[in-house]
Order: sequence, then structure tokens, then C-alpha cells
Amino acid sequence: MSKTAVVAFNLGGPDRPAAVRPFLFNLFNDPLILRVPGPLRWLLAQLISRRRTPVALEIYAKIGGRSPILELTQAQAAALQAALGDPAEMRVFVGMRYWHPFAAESVAEVKAWGADRVVLLPLYPQFSTSTTDSFVRVWQAEAARAGLTAETRAVCCYPVEPGFVEATAALVRERLARIAGGKTPRVLFSAHGLPKKFIEAGDPYCSQVELTVAAVTRALAGETFETVISYQSRVGPLEWVKPYTDEEIERAGAEGVPLVVVPIAFVSEHSETLVELDIEYRDLAGQRGVPQYERVPTVGTHPAFIAGLARLVRAALAGPPGI
Repeated sequence: MSKTAVVAFNLGGPDRPAAVRPFLFNLFNDPLILRVPGPLRWLLAQLISRRRTPVALEIYAKIGGRSPILELTQAQAAALQAALGDPAEMRVFVGMRYWHPFAAESVAEVKAWGADRVVLLPLYPQFSTSTTDSFVRVWQAEAARAGLTAETRAVCCYPVEPGFVEATAALVRERLARIAGGKTPRVLFSAHGLPKKFIEAGDPYCSQVELTVAAVTRALAGETFETVISYQSRVGPLEWVKPYTDEEIERAGAEGVPLVVVPIAFVSEHSETLVELDIEYRDLAGQRGVPQYERVPTVGTHPAFIAGLARLVRAALAGPPGI
């Protein structure tokens, strides 16, 4: 009997306060995040993680001292497993880039299970070299080191996958229904930002975010709203892609426009949604006079989204092998 391992992967997050600094170090020591030579990157990662740890600890303290991303990803994996069927033939594993379970741990699990085929499934709808590509490269290195010879395929991205679009549109529609009368609401599609130089170097992330927003907007035909794309979570001195989410919130306040905020590049809740959007930006909206602020949940285990992931896995298996 052929055995297929599906590895659903995401960023990862610290599972306790003591994990915050090593998590940050792993993040900034990634050559696709901090794009400088190795020895200098290691030193800078040590410096940045030490300096950012106090701020990050305050952020995670607001949501129980830890990230919920692993448990939420495991819930998505369980839902996907149910959609795919017999776990003896096709089993879903979880892998994370910057905290446990690392790619090396997932490789070991997949090898011990005896997989003949592997499908790498990003929980990033839009492709970026700093997210999907980063995990895939590490997976390949760890698989080679462990002697995992299973035929491997990778899902690149799915910015307009019908299930993802349907789930997002349904959740947006629910929040639009909460908007009181008055000015036409503005749907602010907020994606995690990237340094502008990444995009200028050819990273397709922003163009794929635009594809997602266009598809969701079409799915919301019949609703009345304005559409804006913005980017959040910038750090450091580099120029990041614009417009920035906080500046768009301030603009909405100045114009007296109600906001429906959609975390369009996130499929599970974590600090960027639970703290940045739900606490910091909600407070900013109140301070700047936004008449109503509604935040759309991430797609999580929405049945349409999970069905879409299952379609992506089956399509990958039907296509040619290779990453």
C-alpha cells in the first residue's frame, strides 16, 4: 500500500515566554529573512532578538504568554485529515519554520511512518521567498540529511483557490452585516508586510495578495463597500511595501469611514491578528475616530477552506513529481 505524507507547514511561534528569544533568533537568522552573509547574519540575529525580546514578551503576554499557532494548525491538520480520508494511506503532519515542530522533526516523523510520497502544503495562500520558499529549502536539506527518499511535491500557492476565496468572502460578509448605517464601509484587506526590496527583487507576494483581494471582492458581489489593500507588521529601518495598515486606519478615522479589517494573508490566528489587529489597531481606530471597527476572523477550519486544501493536495498528487 502506497503511503502519502501531507506536511502542512507554517511559521511557528513561541510556546512559552522562555521560547520567545530563541524563536526570534531563528527568524532573523534565516538567510531569506535577513539577507546578509552568514557570520554577519548570525551576529545581527543575536542582537535583534535580544533587543526585540522585551517588546515581544509584552505582546505575547496579552494572549497568555504564548502563540496559539501550533494548536490552531493541528486543528487544521485534523480537519484536512478528515477530508482526505484513511490516515493509513494519507496522513497529515505539521511542520513549522522557526519553532517546534521544526522541519527536521517533521522529516523524522514522516520517515518513521514510511511515506512513499510527500506533499508539502503551505499554510500561506500567497507565495513569498521569505515564507514558503524558506520552509521548502529547509525541508529539502533536512530530508537529505535524514535519508528521506520519498517522492516529494510542493504546493506553491493558492491565492485564488475557490475554497479559500469562498471562506474569506463568507466571513467578510458576516462582518459587513454588522456595520451600522452611515457612510459606505471600507474593507481593509491587511496582509503581512515585506521589505520593499524583496518585491523589487521579484518576489510575487504583493501581486498574489492583489489576486486574492480581487477574487474575494468578486465573490462579494451585491455588497456595497470600498476596497483597500494595506500591509502590517513592519519592523526595522528598511522601507516596507505600502500603504501601511496603521496609516489607512488613521485615514479612515479622518474621513469618518467604518472599517472591516480582513487579515488576508493569514489562515490562523496569532500575534499579528490577536494583538496587532484586535488590540493595537482597534485602539488606534478608536483614538482616530473610526466610527466602527470590525475585524474578520481568519479562515481557520472553515469547511470551504479545508475542502480547498484537500483539492490542492489531490491536484499535487495528480501532477508531475518535483519541487
